[in-house]
Amino acid sequence: MVEVILNGRSTLYHVYKRPFVDYFLRKVSGWYTLVIFTASMQEYADPVIDWLDGGRGLFSRRFFRESCTQQQGGSYSKDLAVVDEDLSRICLIDNSPVSYSSHPANGIPIEGWISDPSDEALLDLLPVLDSLRFASDVRRILGIRGF
Repeated sequence: MVEVILNGRSTLYHVYKRPFVDYFLRKVSGWYTLVIFTASMQEYADPVIDWLDGGRGLFSRRFFRESCTQQQGGSYSKDLAVVDEDLSRICLIDNSPVSYSSHPANGIPIEGWISDPSDEALLDLLPVLDSLRFASDVRRILGIRGF
């Protein structure tokens, strides 16, 4: 359970971890500098990120809804230039292609997750992320969209 305080009111949320997320974060944090970029409001996202991090200091920075651009229809895109002007080393893993529509060659799609205990999507990404860390420009590989 994660406590979120919005407008002075405390609400407890049941939050579940996607299978293998702890292993995934531990492995990938050894390869990359991890940044959270969410379309959620900071008041909700911070407690969830803190819970996910578990005091390990995995995430160097956090970006929230105010760093996103609202698109027609209400979805949000993420301008990766706020993370770093050099996009050659930035990957965005997201379940919504709209999120990386401003920088499609930096996006790595992942299916959304709702409580499937047999989900292995994060494990499936590890070989891709392992190889990308040696690329001089991730966009040259991710832009192919063959994975």
